[in-house]
Amino acid sequence: MTTKVAGRKMYFAGGWVKRDQVIEVRDPQDNSIIDTVPAASAEDMLKCIEEAKKGAKIAAAMPVHERISIINKAADYIEANKEKYARTIAREGSKTIREAGKEVIRCIQTLRISAEEARRVHGETIPFDQMPGSENRVGYYQRVPIGIIGAITPFNDPLNLVAHKVGPAIASGNAIIVKPATVTPLSALLLAEAFSEAGIPPKILSVITGYGSEIGDVLVTHPAIRMISFTGGLEAGEEIARKAGLKKISMELGSNSPVIVLEDADLEEAVESTVSGAFWAAGQNCLGVQRIYVQESIMNQFETAFVKRTNQYNIGDKQSELTDMGPLITEKEAIRVEKLVNEAIEKGAALLAGGKRHGAFYSPTVLKNIPEECAIAKEEIFGPVVLFYPFSDIDKAIEKSNNVNYGLQAGIFTKNIDKAQKAIAKMDVGGIMINDSSDYRIDAMPFGGVKKSGLGREGIKFSIHEMTEPKVVCFKLSNC
Repeated sequence: MTTKVAGRKMYFAGGWVKRDQVIEVRDPQDNSIIDTVPAASAEDMLKCIEEAKKGAKIAAAMPVHERISIINKAADYIEANKEKYARTIAREGSKTIREAGKEVIRCIQTLRISAEEARRVHGETIPFDQMPGSENRVGYYQRVPIGIIGAITPFNDPLNLVAHKVGPAIASGNAIIVKPATVTPLSALLLAEAFSEAGIPPKILSVITGYGSEIGDVLVTHPAIRMISFTGGLEAGEEIARKAGLKKISMELGSNSPVIVLEDADLEEAVESTVSGAFWAAGQNCLGVQRIYVQESIMNQFETAFVKRTNQYNIGDKQSELTDMGPLITEKEAIRVEKLVNEAIEKGAALLAGGKRHGAFYSPTVLKNIPEECAIAKEEIFGPVVLFYPFSDIDKAIEKSNNVNYGLQAGIFTKNIDKAQKAIAKMDVGGIMINDSSDYRIDAMPFGGVKKSGLGREGIKFSIHEMTEPKVVCFKLSNC
């Protein structure tokens, strides 16, 4: 039997359009078809960029109070339709309905903060008379929009991570073209719906659905696109960087985040926080806890409590309020995680919990005694798997934490301020959470990493800085 679906349109320069070629959007829980979206062509993307050129001029000329009003109205629309947004996130992606509801709330906050930051796109006066011979010059610089932003967004936060690009772009007077993840485009289209209902002028915002192989390169390489904002995997990020040409690039490329647990930590708090951090959104989270370094004196106690809490996780129907964890985004991804775990076990790792796959579901998994040569010990797992390592000395734990190619965020649990400060100083990451897991973020903070975890910083204020550039103004005065 063929499932009948309505077929969603994509948001093309301010209008809703359909195409004969479509992409099926499926629920990873049972592989059922939820809806279809247009499969845009390279020609579609080229036309969209031409429209965005006009949109960039409209956006730059839009008064700040109008930008603020539109962004706040979009947030109001989402707030009034929270259940629809949450159900869509939970249906097309991996998140449970409880996780999806929290993402909707964060999206609303992201837009509210974007509206506030639109007021604060400031410049500064410049004392030109610091240079001899320039006593009769005065001036300043102002920050101006760069033009058109190309945004490529992932499946794991299909609404809020789109808002993290759209909100700052509009707040700072740019046009933006979003290419959402092929497997989760519906949430991005709902964000476009909110801005459409809010009255955003045509041509400023587009959400173009399609395959990356067809439209991605056009967006990335086109000279009219002045910035690419990408969130996704390392390999894709490196490919974009090679192709992009002379334009700004902002990238968040993931991690394999470490957490250090010292013997003076609040054990119950550390266990609860790291379990949640490891298995939120089925572990498909760039901030997710992947490596836990536990001081030897408390290792047995921590391990027992962590495994007990892991085994209590309720795995199943994403739409149920009782479910703690749903499936991975596709069965293919679950098989990939399964292979990583099996390789580690074959090479000597000990399985403490989980290790079972059923379709796209993979049970929360805990490993210890992991050989260093295993891929799972070095790379981002992006699945519900966490690795245990004992340590005796904090310096060794920090050294091992840093001994990877990533550095997004980290966590440390301790009541000792000196040891916390040592970790702050020596851990090579973009952010460190004290008495919390690596999986903590607010939408106003500068967010990003070092090494292969990315380039630049997100967080509304910091994204706006990336999406604008300084223009210097100098007056030469004749009578002063």
